[in-house]
Amino acid sequence: MRAAVFENGKLEVVEGIDVRGPRADEITVRITAAGLCHSDLSVVNGTIPFPGPAVLGHEGAGVVEEAGAAVTRVKAGDHVCLTTINHCGVCPACSQGRPTMCRATFGKMSRPFTRVGAGGATEKVASFANASVFTERVVVKEVQAVPIPADVPMTSAALIGCGVLTGVGAVLNRAKVGIGETVVVIGVGGIGLNAIQGARIARAGRIVAVDTNPRKEDVARRFGATDFVDPSGDDVVALVKELLPNGADYVFECVGHPALIRAATDMLGWSGTAVLLGVPRADAEASFLVSGMYMDKTIMGCRYGTSHPQFDVTRYVELYRRGGLLLDELVTKTYPLEHIHEAIHDLESGSLARGVLLL
Repeated sequence: MRAAVFENGKLEVVEGIDVRGPRADEITVRITAAGLCHSDLSVVNGTIPFPGPAVLGHEGAGVVEEAGAAVTRVKAGDHVCLTTINHCGVCPACSQGRPTMCRATFGKMSRPFTRVGAGGATEKVASFANASVFTERVVVKEVQAVPIPADVPMTSAALIGCGVLTGVGAVLNRAKVGIGETVVVIGVGGIGLNAIQGARIARAGRIVAVDTNPRKEDVARRFGATDFVDPSGDDVVALVKELLPNGADYVFECVGHPALIRAATDMLGWSGTAVLLGVPRADAEASFLVSGMYMDKTIMGCRYGTSHPQFDVTRYVELYRRGGLLLDELVTKTYPLEHIHEAIHDLESGSLARGVLLL
């Protein structure tokens, strides 16, 4: 089968990839749609160190083809949204209702794929982020698949699995933004747009979107931004404080740049919270003004929107079906898998909210 494989610093669509069958607690899913996320690009450009060969992609939806003997929640034919969190369900973190902190989801290098290598020998190919949806079929843990109604478009459902869970979840689950509070979102990409609409869903008061691409203003306002700031060549903190003289209650940094992390802390008002969602290089360091933190300010990390995937995916789908969550509007353009480099170019140029690969 076809797959987008990362190896030796390059990402190429290749033929001849196979995937093993499901074990007792696993399912095989035929992928229909897969979102292209900046995290995939971060592997390719080295921001996220990851050894190859590996099938990339971690934001997808599809149809269950086969279920292992112990699987009870889904069956062949079900439409599912996939998530990257294959939590164990029994460790202290899972028992406390924190599946994103389950140690079983970190650091394991699953290799469910194979290919015929040089000399005819069979080689194993790794999975990325427990998902690897840039291919026609995947094997995942049952807990990673959330059933969705068949009337939800796969192109939209795919985006729930990362961008929506992360962005909306950061607002609702991690920060717990309250009614009327002020929010700044730095970076109007896929994660930023979902943070914006998360703030709208939370009924925040003023929602300020910040991006150096003025073309992002219309889509930011469509998702819920009340204001838009283009800081090109100017002091972004000063521009935001013209709108929010007392600083923001919450700032979500969705770019992953140390200078913007510093700016996020400087934008905070008293008792404000900066939430870090963007992914810088693994060795990146950021600074903040210590004296400014004594007014009960907080800098907060966030993994995967502090999500409870089985619960959150279901509620986001219902919000979507009632018109409260925008999913179709996130899909700027679709591409066949073979055009993945065109999709990457468009994402890097800033012309996409989300590009979706069709398989």
